[in-house]
Amino acid sequence: MPRSLPILALLALVANSASAVQDYGYQVLEQKELAPRTHVQGLEIVDGQLYASSGGYGKSRLLRFDFASGALDSEQKMDPRLWAEGLTVLGDRVYQLTWRERLLLVYDRDSLEVIERIRIPGEGWGITNDGEQLIYGDGSSRLFFISPTEKKITRTIDVTEGDTAVTRLNELEWIDGRIWANVWMTDRIVIIDPVSGKVEGSIDLQGLLPIMQRPAGMNPRDDVLNGIARNPADGGIWVTGKNWPFLYRIEPVPAAAPAPAAAK
Repeated sequence: MPRSLPILALLALVANSASAVQDYGYQVLEQKELAPRTHVQGLEIVDGQLYASSGGYGKSRLLRFDFASGALDSEQKMDPRLWAEGLTVLGDRVYQLTWRERLLLVYDRDSLEVIERIRIPGEGWGITNDGEQLIYGDGSSRLFFISPTEKKITRTIDVTEGDTAVTRLNELEWIDGRIWANVWMTDRIVIIDPVSGKVEGSIDLQGLLPIMQRPAGMNPRDDVLNGIARNPADGGIWVTGKNWPFLYRIEPVPAAAPAPAAAK
């Protein structure tokens, strides 16, 4: 399987070479089946295992699969009063957000048993980490950095595209020094500078799940694109959506520049 690292380096180079946001399309390189009824709110690949947070009151779960085979390795059902949102793995801990309950759940990575609950000031949507700090969003244009040892917010950034705030930031993933974020209710991923909060890139994933692959009963309004995971083993970037039947490995492709206006 070809490594994606050179591609990601190219994306960063192009995005940093100009102040304008770089637009991308995509190419599908591979697809894998995803367990049915996985209402994906968070997704991460670590050490050959795929971690998924599946949402819904009375239905929320923390799932761990063998990434190669897709077989379910472990499942932890949640209190029916909690709605699971994003998750991330840092060290020997799994961190999982709840939506409106103002709780960040901390699991032992081996047993998937809850060992701690951390209070957060508002809603929880997406979460990732930069190897040292947790980074989460509350559905607004703000992202919060949390020290996992001090259990407090250390700083925040406001995400903007030009002069416009980018809201509804949902599932997050840290990729090559940048934060990738699904924009809820759209087919779009934005690439964010974690220092300035500026959007450097925008990936249009429209048409990723073909109509003929949509399972019966799928709700096109609710079952939207949501889920980004980078495989550390080869750099591959995998994306999916809520209750989607597949994971897709994609390669962002720079969009063609608009043709220059004809001279008058």
